[in-house]
Amino acid sequence: MARCVQSVQEFIQDSFVPMVAVLCSEEAERVTRKNNLNFAELLRPFCRLTSEGHIRDPNNQVQTVKNLRICVNKLVASQNTTSAVLGPTQRQLLSEVVLSCQPQDGAVTNMITVGGYQLNFNATTPWFEAYRENFLQSMPASDHEFLNYFLACLLVVSSTEAVPVEQFLKLSQEQHRVQHSGEYTNPKWFIPNTLKYYVLLHDMSEGNEHRADTVYEDMKQRYGPQGCYLLKINSRTLSTGEDEQIPDPWSQYLHRNNLHNQVSSLAFSTSNNHFVNILLDTASSSGSLNNLSTVNSDVKRGARDTESLVGGAGSHGICLTLNDHDHIRQFIQEFTFRGLLPHIEKNIRQLNDQLVSRKGLSRSLFTATKKWFGGGKGPEKSINEPKSTCGLLYPPEAPELQIRKMADLCFLIQHYELAYSCYHTAKKDFLSDQAMLYAAGALEMAAVAAFLQGGAPRPYPAHYMDTAIQTYRDVCKNMVLAERCALLSAEILKSQGKYSEAASLLIKMTSEDSDLRSALLLEQAAHCFINMRNPMVRKFAFHMILAGHRFSKAGQRRHALRCYCQAMQVYKERGWSLAEDHINFTIGRQSFTLHQPENAVIAFREILANDSRQTATQQGAFLREYLYVYKNVTGGNEVSLPQLPLPCIHSSATRVYFGHERRLAEGEKQAATHVSLDQEYDQDLAAMWRHLEEQLVAAANRGLVPGNFQPTQSCLNSHTDNLRHPFAVVEGKRSSARLRLLPHRTGQLNIVGVVYNLAGPLPGDMDFILFIGQQMMDMMVVHGKQDLRIQGPRLNQTKEDKMLIRHGPDRRLEPIITPPMPLMEVFFLQFPTALLCGEVRKAYVEFCNVSSVPLCGLRVASTHPDFFTFGSQATTPLTPVSPASSENCSAYKILATPHQLGSVTSEILVSPEDFNQPSGVIEIPIDGCTLQPGESTQLPLWLRGPDQEGVHEINFLFYYESTEKGIKISHRVLRHKVFICASRSLSVQASVCHSSIPPPNCGLDDKDCSGALVFIDVENINTSDAAVREFLIVQVSSSSQNWCLHKCINPAKDKDCKLTSRERAKLCFRATRCKPREDTVERYTFADLNLGNEQIVSSSTPCGDFFFRCCQNSQRVNVVSSSCKSQGSLSTENTVSDITNIVKKCNELDLNIIVIWKAYVIEDNKQLILEGQLHVALQAIGKEASSLTPKQEATEMVLLKFKSELPPPAILPTVELSQLIKTNLQYPETYSHPFVQESLCVVPVTLTLSNCSLAHVDVIIDLRHKSVSPVFLEVHTSFTWVGQTQYKLQLKPQEMLSLTLQACFLKPGVYNLNTLRVFAKPADQDAMCETSQQIASPALIIINNA
Repeated sequence: MARCVQSVQEFIQDSFVPMVAVLCSEEAERVTRKNNLNFAELLRPFCRLTSEGHIRDPNNQVQTVKNLRICVNKLVASQNTTSAVLGPTQRQLLSEVVLSCQPQDGAVTNMITVGGYQLNFNATTPWFEAYRENFLQSMPASDHEFLNYFLACLLVVSSTEAVPVEQFLKLSQEQHRVQHSGEYTNPKWFIPNTLKYYVLLHDMSEGNEHRADTVYEDMKQRYGPQGCYLLKINSRTLSTGEDEQIPDPWSQYLHRNNLHNQVSSLAFSTSNNHFVNILLDTASSSGSLNNLSTVNSDVKRGARDTESLVGGAGSHGICLTLNDHDHIRQFIQEFTFRGLLPHIEKNIRQLNDQLVSRKGLSRSLFTATKKWFGGGKGPEKSINEPKSTCGLLYPPEAPELQIRKMADLCFLIQHYELAYSCYHTAKKDFLSDQAMLYAAGALEMAAVAAFLQGGAPRPYPAHYMDTAIQTYRDVCKNMVLAERCALLSAEILKSQGKYSEAASLLIKMTSEDSDLRSALLLEQAAHCFINMRNPMVRKFAFHMILAGHRFSKAGQRRHALRCYCQAMQVYKERGWSLAEDHINFTIGRQSFTLHQPENAVIAFREILANDSRQTATQQGAFLREYLYVYKNVTGGNEVSLPQLPLPCIHSSATRVYFGHERRLAEGEKQAATHVSLDQEYDQDLAAMWRHLEEQLVAAANRGLVPGNFQPTQSCLNSHTDNLRHPFAVVEGKRSSARLRLLPHRTGQLNIVGVVYNLAGPLPGDMDFILFIGQQMMDMMVVHGKQDLRIQGPRLNQTKEDKMLIRHGPDRRLEPIITPPMPLMEVFFLQFPTALLCGEVRKAYVEFCNVSSVPLCGLRVASTHPDFFTFGSQATTPLTPVSPASSENCSAYKILATPHQLGSVTSEILVSPEDFNQPSGVIEIPIDGCTLQPGESTQLPLWLRGPDQEGVHEINFLFYYESTEKGIKISHRVLRHKVFICASRSLSVQASVCHSSIPPPNCGLDDKDCSGALVFIDVENINTSDAAVREFLIVQVSSSSQNWCLHKCINPAKDKDCKLTSRERAKLCFRATRCKPREDTVERYTFADLNLGNEQIVSSSTPCGDFFFRCCQNSQRVNVVSSSCKSQGSLSTENTVSDITNIVKKCNELDLNIIVIWKAYVIEDNKQLILEGQLHVALQAIGKEASSLTPKQEATEMVLLKFKSELPPPAILPTVELSQLIKTNLQYPETYSHPFVQESLCVVPVTLTLSNCSLAHVDVIIDLRHKSVSPVFLEVHTSFTWVGQTQYKLQLKPQEMLSLTLQACFLKPGVYNLNTLRVFAKPADQDAMCETSQQIASPALIIINNA
């Protein structure tokens, strides 16, 4: 702890002094009020005795009382109870005490050097001493101790009273009523028979001195010479007061408690006029702070004019002379030596006699045994209180309390040996009764008494104090008493050099309930660490930081600033950058708040000058503070442009943007995003944009990219190619950049530096904003400049470049200004941000030429070409061309008169060239292919939601040229990026199997009559969007070069296909091969089967566009995946290539299914109808396909092989070989036979064999096989095939062959005829390839008895 002005003995003695009350008549108050003081304040500077007093103990031994101080307070009664915590007003008063005590300029400081640290800190902490003194002297009177109880009462009456004796009688009766009536809980009195000392106050300036002497003589006869006193004051007249300078001894006592007394008086002055109804004056008394919590603002306002306020206008003691000072000092000594000390001595003897007579022990406590006062009456326990708590109440006559009362009396008169004995004895009794509050108090005072014993061999019992603190804090929950105990113990430990123990004790007393107390104790703990024999510098600094933080929370900004400044000496330039930033920032803010802007600028500059490890948000806060403080320091009167520490411009990171300031979107329009300086450079994105631009340039130049092609770089930075001069255009507007330039003529422009205003918003601290009040501005600006010197990339091409450090040029700040070029802006209307997967939505795009030059060659490329389409002149339906007329209009081309439900309405041949552009670049169809200056046009744009759910980033690159050729800039591009959130809609799973039954009107010899069954499972997987009510499948279309849907088998004609959440529908269609065409042009056949009341033309925009776009995308994916697979399995495929080629075409199928749906959505209490389409590509028979995009799996790493290995064994395609032959049994479903007449029943059965491959196939038919499959066990198997039971045939490619078989039955029943086995292999392969063909579904026949 810091060095104190008082010694520890003086500090403890002044903390516990005899308490004396003062009760004055109104006339006596008027006499003392002439000096701007009340009577208690008048006596306060003279309450310390300058001579020694003497007292005899119960053993008749003389004890010397040295340097005794008494505390005189005005008697004020109240009914408030004591509290274990400080109230808000008490906290405020203590805070004001600390705030009013600040370190003085030129105060004594300590300079120490420890381990390279040179520290300078305050030698004393008077603010802590002021806090401690006010806290201890304002301790409320408690029931477990008597140290703050009144021992005597001064009854003061003026000599100008008509009958002074009657006034004394009234005052005596009033004191007796306050003490014994039981109406008041405060103040508390030490003994029932309180000493009453009668004081006759005589005003020399206006009273009759002879009458005063006469009254005083009568008083001595009535009260005795030891019980009364005549005090003469106010000897000074106004005429003599002008020349004589009288000292003011009251200022040092009243000034430090000025605000404290003001608030106290304000709180108390609004009570009744009866003086016993107001609280005690709290300047240095007990029981005061506890009662201040009842103060409110109305009380304060009503008491501002009270005449009892101290520290008001005028000085104190203006009517007193130096002789009057001597009279007051003599009065205090007379009262103490002749009244108070004899009264205390008398009561000590009486208490000793009472205790000895009650216990039957020896006459003197000095000769008593260790079991003094044992037994006797026990304490009264409060209701519902367990014995182990502090809720115990002793009656006033309990021996334990009498011992404590005697111990407190001995302690107050400095008889510490006898006090320790009594405390020690009382402690044992209290502990045996589990009266923890009383025991803690006895332990505390026993430790203090043991320490104060002069020359005693007994050591200081620190464990007593530790136990007392723990009991107060944890058991009794009384932080006020725990804090007092900690303050006493820490001071004692410090005086013994035990700084480590003192610091630990102080740190333990910190808590969240009081920031001020925690701050003061942490600061004292820091001083303990630095005052140790081996100073702990970092602990000192750390706890100073903690103390500063708590000071700041408590509103003590000056003390917080001081703590941070002292801690900064340890952290500065030691590598603790984050801690240093925090300290500097706090110092800067506190300095500015305390009107020290120069110091604040220095602190903030320290933060900004060094490399920071702070986050961007924190650095921004530092910058805002610095700008505001710097602006306030300079006042905006800069003589020359200063070199500011910020911004620290990294020239190599300079970005240059070439473009114009784009218009903001209006209404529902969405402007194209293009490029901005805020976008970070991404190499992958740059490559993507370059690839798209190359596609556009190639499309505009007959498929070739010019040799001098350079990708457009609208924003240059350190990662771009800056070896060439960039091009900028002479504009009619300012070019948009962070530093905006306005080029007026062509040529080369060099940018060498910037002159700027550094600005930042005000800090968000509300205290800071309230502080500056109406002077708060939106932006704080500091004028400065920076030079731009960009160092190019290091050269590393030649040997000299590698040996030396050379850098190439960087031309990003040296643009070449070219003649005007066209400039286009793009706006999107009704462009959605969320779509269902596969949803088709119609939007509009507006192209605006905002330059003075016409543009042409408008094209667009995208990373997702399957997401949108502009349509074409040949396939675009007649739909509204403006957004205003497009409400409730379908995006599809619809025929109003549908054909028969479930049958093919039309088959249309379409060429892919009508929809696709081979290069992937889309030419935007604008009228006249030219957009004149200032002209704009709107085009419809169809969008389709991605097939995969999630958020998708879609990039557009628009390309346009000038109609004038041969200029330096050949074209311009405009970028646009959108994010589309795709939600689940429908899941379509499709599969195809061969149809064993030939289509109608088809003979066995017709090879082109093969058919297939298409099964489509549609499931509503939209579970998260509650607004989507249901989906309706309105049409299923097919597109293929070889196949087409022919007829809908399921659902039936009278049923619709509606799906709510998680519902699934199974659709079945018959597909047939398309008729062969003579021309060789690639054409797709679109077949539409409508399931609703309208037909959608799938071969027109947008259905056909999205179909071909998705097909191209899936083909690219398939090519990539197949190439990846071929790398690892090349040798295996070569081994079985012959067999694979044979059976491959057996299952080949090129049939694309388009499922068109409608979704009914409720939005804003309105029903909306959404449309969409899903695509399923069926590539092989028996292989299921899905509309959902499969997740790409990571390619497996292939290990390098340095030695040739044997090829793996050939794996035959068993699944494909088992599908070479399809079988079909034709027989009557029921057959009646008279078994009674003829026991054998023979039924003819026709077996049809179909060769599904394009090769000759050897077939073996075995009729002797008996099925053991569990599927067929429930039907009869007791039949046999008669006649030829094994056949060996060869079928030509796609040949159909029928065999007539005979089945023989012995009894009626249900039989499964499908028991035969069919084996097949390619004709040119060996027997190893012979494979059993897949078994068809059960063929059941019912045999009846006729």
